[in-house]
Amino acid sequence: MTKAQNEVYTKQPAAEGIQTVNPCRKVVGLVPAPEMSAEMAEKVIDQLPELLANYVDDRLSWEVQLIVDPLIGAAEVSTYIIGSILEYKRHQQWDYAICITDLPIHKSGRFVIAETSMVHGVAIISLPAFGITAVRRRLSEAILQLVNELHHGSSEEDRARQEQRTEQSYKVHESLRGKGAWQLLGRRLYEKLFPIRRVTRSGEGESFDVRFIADSWINGNLRILAGMVRANRPWTIFPAFKGVIAVAFATGAYGLVFPTLWNLSANYGWPRLVLLMGVSMVAMIAWIILAHSLWESIRNSPLPHLVRLYNTVTVLTLSTGVIFYYTILLGLFCFTVLVFIPANMLEEQLGQAASLLDYTALAWLATSVATIAGALGAGLEDEETVRNATYGYRQRRRNQEADKR
Repeated sequence: MTKAQNEVYTKQPAAEGIQTVNPCRKVVGLVPAPEMSAEMAEKVIDQLPELLANYVDDRLSWEVQLIVDPLIGAAEVSTYIIGSILEYKRHQQWDYAICITDLPIHKSGRFVIAETSMVHGVAIISLPAFGITAVRRRLSEAILQLVNELHHGSSEEDRARQEQRTEQSYKVHESLRGKGAWQLLGRRLYEKLFPIRRVTRSGEGESFDVRFIADSWINGNLRILAGMVRANRPWTIFPAFKGVIAVAFATGAYGLVFPTLWNLSANYGWPRLVLLMGVSMVAMIAWIILAHSLWESIRNSPLPHLVRLYNTVTVLTLSTGVIFYYTILLGLFCFTVLVFIPANMLEEQLGQAASLLDYTALAWLATSVATIAGALGAGLEDEETVRNATYGYRQRRRNQEADKR
């Protein structure tokens, strides 16, 4: 389901027979950025009312509303979007509001996974900080934990009561039972290897009083880089570059007509073939970046660390996409050489019996040559098409703002 900007989507527990309406009702508002953040929020919203009752406070009736707002993914500093969240909270009469942004939040040398303000009843979740796997489950867990944090606050008695209740529940995943808001995500191998630390910021003049951070530099960078590359959806490069693949395949197929590639593939060893593959892929990545101005300048940037981060993500996104591209071409050429080049012709040209390895080497060499031709074709693609294929919502906004400046 696609949500328009500022459209409210409400989810309440499904009715089971005749029930008495609970006058004690709490409303949680989710405000995600478009695309991936909104898609993930829509996937978890159906289960949230029941889980909130079972995990946070079973004496209340819970309702969840969702509004997609592009501005949530527009600010480089998380404090800039607090006003928007509070405005939504007041206008919609929410008890708690949670922003789900595709913005990487970097403070005090660490990447922030989530922040809460118990005074204002709001929280922010940085979706890229969840990494690349199980994003939907991690988002659901984080929302439960943050609402628990906002609802119970410093009341140890209420928190202990609810933790005891969830320990006996089968409606909440076993990794969450009894953890309350002290651990943002469930107990899994990744969270054990790369833990999240809860930091209290109360009394330091901060807008948010509780912060969950990646506990080490390696942990934070791994999470953010993987999450941002996933948000850019590198697999969408293939559909956008159908024309480039066609040109590359046509170039390589034409080269296979002549025996030059046959002889070269027979005389090239595996190290040289690997080197040619690497050179062709690097050439394609570099040419796409240069031809379409995808590299951001650090000069005069107020946040150079974020510029370096986005440049790294651009390279990783394109690298992932080009690997998909190269794999598809390799498969096409393997099929082509096996079907269209007779074994006796190849043996006559090579002066030896043709094996499957010879065919593989020929297809591999043709793929590398075709990739270089494809790089030139990618440089001729429409710039808007390339940017849409390479970037998710967040980085497209950055590029548009940079162009305006």
